[in-house]
Amino acid sequence: MAGAQIYEPLAASVAAALSKAVSDRAPPTSAFDSKLDEVNWLSAMSRRLDTRIRDYESRIAFLKSVHYEATRAGLDPQLVLGLIQVESGFKKYAVSRAGARGFMQVMPFWVKLIGSDGDNLFDIRKNIRYGCTILRHYLDLEQGDLYRALGRYNGSLGKPKYPRAVEAAWKHQWRYDGKLR
Repeated sequence: MAGAQIYEPLAASVAAALSKAVSDRAPPTSAFDSKLDEVNWLSAMSRRLDTRIRDYESRIAFLKSVHYEATRAGLDPQLVLGLIQVESGFKKYAVSRAGARGFMQVMPFWVKLIGSDGDNLFDIRKNIRYGCTILRHYLDLEQGDLYRALGRYNGSLGKPKYPRAVEAAWKHQWRYDGKLR
């Protein structure tokens, strides 16, 4: 579903803020409110993801990164899981026809625009951090309009297919109400 996302010039202040947001600081051990919340969320999400990421340790590390980076960016972690499902099908080394890379299908121009030389978009944490930062930027740009932000993220602004697919994955596959299912 990759669109033709294009480079959009950023104001220097916006570029600086985004650059700071993707700087490589290791995450703390948890972004959860409590250990019980962490165990419950990881258990629920892990079961849903086990056919896509087989190795348990890799799956838990991936989910912890998604939860931390999404929370850090002010995003719903389940929304990010829905976006990853649609963007890459949970394939770490996915590369789109347009050249987007990794789980969140981040375009390489973002590294030049807001990152550092050597940032590897196939690194799980780095890819998720970039993706969450970019989606947060588009949500802010679109004043909270998720459909338009997702359209910008995918390069399909104005076409409803992609935002609807992400929303469907988010609400039907990844919804989490705090209860184990």
